[in-house]
Amino acid sequence: MNLAALQAHLWIPLVAYLLGSIPFGFLLSRLRGIGDIRWTGSGNIGAANVTRVAGPAAGLMTLLLDAGKGYLAVWLAARVTGEDATAMVAAAVAAILGHLFPVWLGFRGGRGVATGAGVFLPFCWTAVLAALVIWLIVLLFWRYVSLGSVVATASLPLLIYLLYAPGHAPPHVISVGATLAAVLIVVRHRPNIERLIAGTEPRFTFRR
Repeated sequence: MNLAALQAHLWIPLVAYLLGSIPFGFLLSRLRGIGDIRWTGSGNIGAANVTRVAGPAAGLMTLLLDAGKGYLAVWLAARVTGEDATAMVAAAVAAILGHLFPVWLGFRGGRGVATGAGVFLPFCWTAVLAALVIWLIVLLFWRYVSLGSVVATASLPLLIYLLYAPGHAPPHVISVGATLAAVLIVVRHRPNIERLIAGTEPRFTFRR
């Protein structure tokens, strides 16, 4: 590895973190005149809370932008390093950490589901699609966004392993990265899990 490639690898996690830390839900809510969304609804800056508070259009835009920033972080890592799996995984995890703990909001961010989906699209889009189907099924039957998010996130590492390539397991670093990302996102859902157990988690609705 030459010096330029080494320097690129060292900068990738930082750039990916900064991309992941862009708080689109917070910014869009401000633009809609909602104010600081962290003090409204569930207090989360993600698409579900933005939908509840600012409406479906703002929620959909938040979803797409949060996923897009994750995809962009990994895509850039792939372009700079010639699709080096380790660099791409480092970018994926860093982007998720940026969303979970954004420096711009005092390290108080979202749950990381949309960004997590975005970062793994370049690795295995079929696994992300399958996880989305699982999320939709859980949401339709139980109407808990958090439950669907936890189940879909927990299933993603296995889905990547099964769907990465016919008859071939993914590189070890991708499996480790997917598992680490899933753990980070599920742990970030701890308050939701506690409310689900207590029966106090709000069900999803488009009404504000």
